[in-house]
Amino acid sequence: MTASLGKLRLGVNIDHVATVRNARGGDTPDPLRAAILAEQAGADGITAHLREDRRHISDADIDALMEGLTVPLNFEMAATDEMQAIALRHKPHAVCIVPEKREERTTEGGLEVAREENKLAHFIAPLRAAGCRVSIFIAADKRQIEAAHRIGAEVIELHTGAYCDAHAEGRLKDRDRELKALGEMSAFAHSLGLEVHAGHGLTYETVKPVAAFPEVMELNIGHFLIGEAIFLGLSPAIAEMRRLMDEARA
Repeated sequence: MTASLGKLRLGVNIDHVATVRNARGGDTPDPLRAAILAEQAGADGITAHLREDRRHISDADIDALMEGLTVPLNFEMAATDEMQAIALRHKPHAVCIVPEKREERTTEGGLEVAREENKLAHFIAPLRAAGCRVSIFIAADKRQIEAAHRIGAEVIELHTGAYCDAHAEGRLKDRDRELKALGEMSAFAHSLGLEVHAGHGLTYETVKPVAAFPEVMELNIGHFLIGEAIFLGLSPAIAEMRRLMDEARA
């Protein structure tokens, strides 16, 4: 199976708009307003992670996004009964299963699919039956990709955090090794018939090598874009990311 360099989709994660709102309380800044601006700036979808502790996105945010968006919502969630029930009630376009630990600052590493294969297969079956595209957030590891394929996931999202961290810390050999693994595992997952997405920690400096992989169909980027929006504005920040992604695909 050969991949072609089609247009790469950009999913914008608006979690940290809610983080800023929650730091003070009240209603502003509004994640839905950010999502609409992101769409106007070139985002192809919106990602929101409803965490168990509701540290940023709230249940009301998910209600508002489902009602107000015209682009697909990618609903990130842990594999818990509570989150499954919320997803089944809303039936978002996509559900991305991610690991979640209460004490972590952000998602650390990919989901351990191979070790929880039977449990996850049963967990995602009702989501697929409800019409949600199920994605699994995993490391660029052959064993995890094979397990994601076996349990019936349609999509994998490769964790790009180790690559981005190595770049930021100047560990160039590690960076290049991580990038090579991302490329090889993108091709491997595509050969199994999985749609390949990628995300976590991507910036203007790190996005183009990942965007150039022909098998990658979507990048999900959030924290960096919300940070850049403080200086540039949200629309220009997203437009620049869109430009770099398109340039990498040219």
